[in-house]
Amino acid sequence: MALRSYDEYIDSLKRMRPNIYKFDELIEDVTTHPATRYTVEGHSKSYRLYDNPEEREIFVTTSHLTGETISRYLSIIRSPEEMYANSRMKRRMFQLTGTCTGGRCVGWTSLNSMFATTFEIDEKLGTNYHKRFLDWLKDAQSRDITIAGALTDPKGDRTKPPSMQDDPDLSLRIVKKRDDGIIVRGAKVMICGVAAANEIFILPGSGYKEPDKDYAVSFVIPRDIENLTIVETRHPSDMREYEEGFDTPVKEGGITQAYLFFEDVFIPKERVFMAGEYQFSLNAVLYFISAYRAAIGGCVAGQGDIKIGAAVLTARTNGLQSRVFNEKIIRMHINNETTFGMGIAAAALGKKHPSGAWQCDMLLSNVNKVHVATLPYETSRLAQDIAGGIGETGCMPSYKDFKSSKYGKLIQKYMKAKYSAESRARAARLVEWTTIGAGVPGCMHGG
Repeated sequence: MALRSYDEYIDSLKRMRPNIYKFDELIEDVTTHPATRYTVEGHSKSYRLYDNPEEREIFVTTSHLTGETISRYLSIIRSPEEMYANSRMKRRMFQLTGTCTGGRCVGWTSLNSMFATTFEIDEKLGTNYHKRFLDWLKDAQSRDITIAGALTDPKGDRTKPPSMQDDPDLSLRIVKKRDDGIIVRGAKVMICGVAAANEIFILPGSGYKEPDKDYAVSFVIPRDIENLTIVETRHPSDMREYEEGFDTPVKEGGITQAYLFFEDVFIPKERVFMAGEYQFSLNAVLYFISAYRAAIGGCVAGQGDIKIGAAVLTARTNGLQSRVFNEKIIRMHINNETTFGMGIAAAALGKKHPSGAWQCDMLLSNVNKVHVATLPYETSRLAQDIAGGIGETGCMPSYKDFKSSKYGKLIQKYMKAKYSAESRARAARLVEWTTIGAGVPGCMHGG
């Protein structure tokens, strides 16, 4: 099985051991629980597009390891054209789901980073990490699994390295090495899309020196591994996810982040790709960000496309034509294409790593990160400007009030503009969701 169906993906999540919490409640089924069902639905979109002839080109590719047809999310990026497909796919996923599907894309970037890094470790130290990695990757491709990626450690006092912290667990670390694997303790925080993932790919959180070698660790685990506790974070308006109606305007996707707590988790050696080789920890991070910061331009461009559509739709429900806002709409398009195009430039000017992986131009990737950390906020401001106050702050009664038998008709009467009150409310909620609500991705610090 190289490509799974939607039903097979959903079933794989249902069969996992519950270990995710939110609001002090264990989430028994991530596919149906209000806090996680939308992110699962968004990630499932990629499985539903395999058979769509218009989408297949960017969602499916051929494994260079086996020759099998696989999900692009499980491929090794080996050319600028494949990196371009990466950016196109991420933009398309935002267009289709309205938001982030980091439970696939961050894991994808992580595995590409460690493809090159394990090659380097083996070349220098004579280890067998690269073969381990390839064996795992071929298995992952055959199962078509969803893989989240985890880099960020709690860190503690930012003026001290991990080994000098009052609490040594404030970055994920190896506490014991065994012949059959390692035991790790600590945490990874603000990790995207974990609820929708089958496995989680762990990278070192920084470049480390010899005193911090126990923190130089990379491995991959099932999301439901023993002694791993996952706690979902809050985000704006997340109680709306427990309600029915259009106050949650997007049900085809949703962002989730989580804190991952490792309480002496055992990792079998066949899933360990770095265990103390601190000299290579910085490269693991750099190889990640060179690809991630290039492609994230496609992510924010995709949501920028949604912002344009939502803003124009809201204006039209008010009776205004888009030509009234042409200059602002053009500015929004320029912002979108700047981040998307800069990412493509980083790919085009990259180079081949000795392992065969394609690595984006680091300077342009980092320039794109600056654009991603600034331009989407201007795009949001312009979307709010076009939509008016109702979209800027979501300043309208709730769906429940809208449908009230006592006063719902009054709300609908006085919210009506050129089109129905419901049309206006739905469009404005989408502007709110993409600019200040639950649909806002991490642009400034996300990657």
